[in-house]
This record gives sequence, structure tokens and C-alpha cells, in this order.
Amino acid sequence: MDRKTHWEQVYSTRKPHEVGWYQAYPEIPLHLIASTGITKNEAIIDVGGGASNLVDALLENGYRDVTVLDLSAAALEATQARLGATASQVKWLVADVTCFTPPQPYQVWHDRAVFHFLTDASDRQRYLEAARAALPPGGHLIMATFALDGPPQCSGLDVVRYSPESLRQEVGDGFALAESFGGLHITPSQGKQSYTFCRFIRKK
Repeated sequence: MDRKTHWEQVYSTRKPHEVGWYQAYPEIPLHLIASTGITKNEAIIDVGGGASNLVDALLENGYRDVTVLDLSAAALEATQARLGATASQVKWLVADVTCFTPPQPYQVWHDRAVFHFLTDASDRQRYLEAARAALPPGGHLIMATFALDGPPQCSGLDVVRYSPESLRQEVGDGFALAESFGGLHITPSQGKQSYTFCRFIRKK
């Protein structure tokens, strides 16, 4: 089964609050985005945003240039239905981030739990090429992956686990690590998942 088919099946057969990565309120992503110091008018892209509640929270907090990208059209449709008329304030992109040409520059690229699914080095390289194309110097790359003591699989797929240092090495010299920390996510079934959170700044 290819990547797109897998995620369309996940979001077509499970409700948003039933998936393991569900968060009722995205406190850590909002903290990391606020830490960038961007204005509410600057552009943010949520990569792999799917049916996440982050877009709701960004709009509620006054951010006005928000794009959500996901491989699954079903995931984005679920989010649009949840937002109702407010969905028209968001730009929606159905795309594979490893084959993505950014349509505009962004000051923040946010990714919670996409990058760790890229077990092939060439996919990671293409992902980072897209991020570099999207972010101007001074732009922020926010990434959350499973930590070294996190699960080896998620949604039936293998993942790559990272420490802040190994993620910094993977991201490469074009970015400087601004902050990093670990965190524990409790799944809807009360499972525990250790995460690594990093915020990088695109070097000038």
C-alpha cells in the first residue's frame, strides 16, 4: 500500500479523536510558534496538519495567514467540516511533502509527527529541500518526532526516532537549533509516547 492510500484509509475509517496523535488542545505547538516572535500576519504552514486542532487554535489566537498541508484529502475535509465557514480563512493543500513545491514563502514550517515516518533517506532529503525552499533566512522550522525512547512504530508504520542532536544533524547546517526539549504525549487509549521537540532557524 502506498503512502497516500494508507493515510486516506486511516482518516476514512477513524474519527479525528480516535487516532493516536490526537490532542484536544495543541499547547506545545502553540508555545513553539509563539516563541518565533512572528506577527499574526506572517505565513505559517502546518505540514501534515490532517485533522489536527492546531489550525483552530491558530485562528482563535489571531493568526491570519495559515496553510494546512496533508497527504490525505479525507483528513482535510474533516477539518474543514469542523471549522465550518471559518475554513475559508485557511489555505488547504493536498500534497505529499516529499514532492512539494511551496507556492509562497512561510515564516513558520510546523510539523508534528510527519518527518519521523520518513524512513527512506531520499524522502528525508526531499522533505528538507521543500522546507529550505519554503523558509527564507530567519524563518522557523518546528519539528516534533518520536524520541529515542518513543515507539518504534505508529499507525502500523515504522518510524525513525530522534534526539535533539540527531535531528539537528539530519536537518543540516542550513539551520541553527534555537530550542529543544522532550515531552510526553498521552494517546486517546492512554498510551504514552515520548517526543522530541525542536525549533530551528533558517541561517542567513
